[in-house]
Amino acid sequence: MSKVQGGMKCVKYLLFIFNFIFWLSGLLVLAVGLWLRFDPNTVKLLTGDGAPDTFFIAVYILLGAGGLMMIVGFFGCFGAVRESQCLLASFFACLLIIFGAEIAAGVFGFINQKQIVEEVQKFYSSSIADVSNPNDTAIAVIYHQTLNCCGGSTSDMSTTLCAEAEENTQDCLTAISDFFDEKLHTIGYIGIGIAGVMVIGMIFSMVLCCAIRNNREVI
Repeated sequence: MSKVQGGMKCVKYLLFIFNFIFWLSGLLVLAVGLWLRFDPNTVKLLTGDGAPDTFFIAVYILLGAGGLMMIVGFFGCFGAVRESQCLLASFFACLLIIFGAEIAAGVFGFINQKQIVEEVQKFYSSSIADVSNPNDTAIAVIYHQTLNCCGGSTSDMSTTLCAEAEENTQDCLTAISDFFDEKLHTIGYIGIGIAGVMVIGMIFSMVLCCAIRNNREVI
């Protein structure tokens, strides 16, 4: 027999629906994280000796959050159906931990956004500094082809690697900044969305948990 009646039963089913959506959101976050990790253009730009890996750290945090969201969403659904006070309290605690992790990841991304871009720009600049090195030349060519750019500045357009570039070709430092800013903003928007959804879930879970406890005390 159901432990909650009336309006609380509505909260129970709302929490179940929320958790199902939360599980789907975790699946979406996981999919976006995998896309950012294995996106051919990103992999090309961050492959090679000395390539910075700070960007991938943020992606790994996103992947971890997505996987954890799927697990927590499943147990949240189970707890809502069974009306288990223990499971709902555990669900709330897990949401609080994920929420804290999301805040930490957001702060990490915000603080290191410029650092990530600057590290990639330095990596590219070092590759065009010595065109006599075949490995560095190959890295520079990858950046030119992937971002449709050439040179670290307008003055670099006269170098050997940029000799055949069109006059209005964008410099690679600007192209790198635009490319990674877009990726990092995607991670940021997803984090904000997840945080908002989790606050709603925590409210629902605590309301239902308190209703179950109060109903037990009455009985």
